[in-house]
Amino acid sequence: MGDCYTPNAMQNQSEFALRRIAIIGGGSGGWMAAAAFAHAVRSGCEIVLVESDEIGIVGVGEATIPPIKLFNQRLGLDENDFLRHTQGTFKLGIQFVDWARMGHRYIHPFGTFGVDFDVVPLHHYWLRECARGNHVPLDEYSMGAVAGLNLRFDQPSRDRRLVQSTADYAYHFDASLYGKYLRAYAEQRGVKRIEGRIVEVRRTPDGDIDGVRLANEQYVNADFFIDCTGFRSLLLGDALQTPFVDWSHWLPCDRAYAVPCANGGEFTPYTRSTCREAGWQWRIPLQHRIGNGYVYCSQYISDDEAAAKLLANLDGKALAEPRMLKFKAGHRAKFWSGNCVGIGLAAGFLEPLESTSIHLIQSGITRLLALFPDRRLDPLAIQEYNRLTQLEWQGIRDFIILHYHATEREDTPLWLECKRMSIPESLQYRMEHFRAAGRLVSTNVELFQNPSWLAVLIGQRVWPQHYEPLIDLRPQVDAERALESLRRTIREAAMAMTTHYDYIQKHCRAPPVPAMEKRP
Repeated sequence: MGDCYTPNAMQNQSEFALRRIAIIGGGSGGWMAAAAFAHAVRSGCEIVLVESDEIGIVGVGEATIPPIKLFNQRLGLDENDFLRHTQGTFKLGIQFVDWARMGHRYIHPFGTFGVDFDVVPLHHYWLRECARGNHVPLDEYSMGAVAGLNLRFDQPSRDRRLVQSTADYAYHFDASLYGKYLRAYAEQRGVKRIEGRIVEVRRTPDGDIDGVRLANEQYVNADFFIDCTGFRSLLLGDALQTPFVDWSHWLPCDRAYAVPCANGGEFTPYTRSTCREAGWQWRIPLQHRIGNGYVYCSQYISDDEAAAKLLANLDGKALAEPRMLKFKAGHRAKFWSGNCVGIGLAAGFLEPLESTSIHLIQSGITRLLALFPDRRLDPLAIQEYNRLTQLEWQGIRDFIILHYHATEREDTPLWLECKRMSIPESLQYRMEHFRAAGRLVSTNVELFQNPSWLAVLIGQRVWPQHYEPLIDLRPQVDAERALESLRRTIREAAMAMTTHYDYIQKHCRAPPVPAMEKRP
């Protein structure tokens, strides 16, 4: 018999457990972290959050992607209650207007494209039909796209045999209200909020963070720190001097104006991204207003022109003055350094083209819980956290670059530059495989899976030279009939759904917002 495990074979770890975790900064990132730690850590470790009412939050990340549902579910949040408290709506995908070329639009839907009816993926049969002259848009084989474009919504079916199960969804919500909602959740579970503006970050003799001194002279120390101080990155960036990895040569947009407007136009269950001369404009419908923003490259348009362009393209009356954000695409060389982890904007920035800002907060928190430290700060755990986080950021980076680079537009200097720029080898490899034979390849476990890459590659008019050769050796598959049947079934199922507006009115309608509270 082999050796048996005995408790004495392991060192007693309880003496090294964290006694206090300090989350520095509030907003969505800080309170998401506070809620998650409060849920996971039930006793023995105090959790405090330091924030100042003097410092505003960015608060423009109002669109999400499907993994947010898992985060909320793990906390035990009721979906309808959460949506009522955050003025939330549903999101079946993102529509891209004028990105590939002027007058062209497509949707990146959540979920899959139909149901595979053969061992060869469905999109290869679709590509062969296109080659034969049957040009049915790829969107028409997506439950989420068809429902979204017809302003319909319902919960996806749990019966995997039904095409209604192939859709997925996320949310639009007011990020500041989401932070308030999670603050109440966290404080009910023992998280202590400390009000104060940070004026100093102190380090231990060995270089870790010891604590922060506030303007009122209060000193907050802890065993472990979560930096949620936004673009300032007071701990990870300033105090620990963690270098910044600059990606602006691939993602040149460096500013954004954000402004809410009164509801108007269609109540869409999707985000809209419209390409502009020097960047792009987002449109996010909430129950009480529409969130709008213009992400742009300041090299090609003045700030005044950008603000005017945004205000000229709103669905309703602006509810505030446009607010500017300045940023640079990239991330800190280390996301976890010593006894500090950067979460959200403190760790880096990727523009919200694919609504990944809140997800990167979520994944950073989830990964930290999976590699949860004690006071010994295992260097292998830190190394693995940084490795996995960097891979995730690089995968998202490549996905966003694809939108910029794969364009036929040459009508403005920005888009001509993006079309001609060199791209990361990892993205080049993917695009070459897809152009050659419609192959969807990946290099690691990624946020955006094959259906997402397919939607954007085809949407940006990256056309394969060939389809999968195997399908020509499978004459028994009546692909034309199967595709038409799938298309018809999806259409009928989508039109049988209630409207997005009626679903919200029935299940999660938010109370009216007083006029003085409508401004962000």
